[in-house]
Amino acid sequence: MSPESSSRPTPPDGPSRFTRRRAIALLGGGLLLLAVGLVARRGGDGVAPVESVEPGSASGVAPSRRGPVKAGAAPGAEAGEEAAAGAPRYDATTCWKDLERFNEGVSLDTFREWAAPLLSSRDPLVRMYLKERLTELIGNDAGRANEVLGWTREAGPKEFKVFAMALKDSEAVHLPEVSRKIVELGLDATLEPERRAGVLSSLDTQKQLSPEVLTRLTDFAKDPASGEAGWAAARTIARVMKNDHERTANAAPYLDKLLNIGTQSLDEHVRYMALSTPMETAPVLDASATDGYAKVLTTEGSPDGRGAAAHNLSLSEDRAKVLETFASAFEPEKDVCVRWALFRFSARAAGKDALPVMANMALVDPRFQATYQDFERIYASGVVDFERVWLALADQDPYGCLHRD
Repeated sequence: MSPESSSRPTPPDGPSRFTRRRAIALLGGGLLLLAVGLVARRGGDGVAPVESVEPGSASGVAPSRRGPVKAGAAPGAEAGEEAAAGAPRYDATTCWKDLERFNEGVSLDTFREWAAPLLSSRDPLVRMYLKERLTELIGNDAGRANEVLGWTREAGPKEFKVFAMALKDSEAVHLPEVSRKIVELGLDATLEPERRAGVLSSLDTQKQLSPEVLTRLTDFAKDPASGEAGWAAARTIARVMKNDHERTANAAPYLDKLLNIGTQSLDEHVRYMALSTPMETAPVLDASATDGYAKVLTTEGSPDGRGAAAHNLSLSEDRAKVLETFASAFEPEKDVCVRWALFRFSARAAGKDALPVMANMALVDPRFQATYQDFERIYASGVVDFERVWLALADQDPYGCLHRD
């Protein structure tokens, strides 16, 4: 357990050509016999073999995305019928012999039909492959990205996840005309909250968010009716903050909005998302942010939110003020886990200089006596780096707080 940990971090996302080719190798090489498969032929049972899909056709007609054609349909719809008939078939008991043919021959026009039988697979490698192949098909083309975004409106749950993740990892998602449409769709009140949340998550890979988009996402996250989508909006702000901070070392605009959400949202889950996610970026707090998180320690109703505020304050540039704030907050605090956060993050904020404050905390709450002596012993041995101090502790979770839900 990391010394900074007090919540479960969100997993990193990102495209990987290597992982897609690894998926192809595993699936195509026959190493996953229970992975998704395509029946290229059926023999021995009297059933005629199914024709394989060729990358192109002699007629030069591209298959349509539409489904099978009903009687009396126009000649142009016959291409859709041919595409559906020629699309790879799913069989969960065989290897996918037509994987390479699919990989080379699929296009954006045929992707939904060709991928449909594969989406029922529970194999994560199959979903990963489909997502990364679609990401490549989108490329840096705004028109293709917006077409896939349009698919997310009515797609089923399994399709939707592949489409949204592929869009998020594409180059085109960074184009202004694409990101603008993602925001518009994500804030569309006609969509259900879960779908809006997934759409907004497609913005997670943005290098930065404009002041206008930041304001819109912040206002949406604070809206009591936003629900799960508001939670996703707060998370998106935090994830883009991390991206931008890595490039510019400036998190202030995002941190200000997250504090705004964390202190004004009526939804405890949204508030916690906004208060806790800066821990993944670990920005140095300026005076304004320090004041904001100090206020959270006395106003936030959720113990988890107060603990997250203590974590963030431990990286403030004003160490003396943080120690004073922690000392003042410790005695009226009734939750032992928040007290543990104030105690250990005092050491993170000021190192050995925090020992007098920590000693007083241990007098207020005798449960901390043994832990204080452990910190005192480690500092006396000459260890000063907080991470090394943390790893040297006899017990890193003496109060059962780091794993509580």
